[in-house]
Amino acid sequence: MLNIYLGEMKEAIYHPPTYFDNMYEDEWITDPLSVKMIKDVDKSEVIGPHLIESPVLGPISPKELSGGVKTLMLMAYDENDRVFNASVCGDNCSKWILKLGKEKDLTINLRHIMDFGKEEFEAQILNTGQMVHTMKEFVEIAGEYV
Repeated sequence: MLNIYLGEMKEAIYHPPTYFDNMYEDEWITDPLSVKMIKDVDKSEVIGPHLIESPVLGPISPKELSGGVKTLMLMAYDENDRVFNASVCGDNCSKWILKLGKEKDLTINLRHIMDFGKEEFEAQILNTGQMVHTMKEFVEIAGEYV
């Protein structure tokens, strides 16, 4: 289930990319889920745990991936139930956040209105306890907090 806390959340990790740079494990990079997320979000190919081929930057290390991909990997692999500020992610990460939220209990912090697309989805807004299923429902609540 995807749980969203809107607005400032003191216990959330505010800048997940920096946290990722200091905490990621090599196996995260080559996991099939990460390979798909990196391909989709960053348009890059994973060559190995220390090498990614970017069409823009050329050969890069995992530390040079986008903040969005780094945050998605933290959401997928962090085992300590930390809450990450998903506002460092672009809207191109929203489908992955929804996917992760279907596969596990996931709590994120949003400080902006993320576009979750036109399809129905399910998320609980922790600020109010309300469930949302559409962008319209999400925007009506989120507009009061961000």
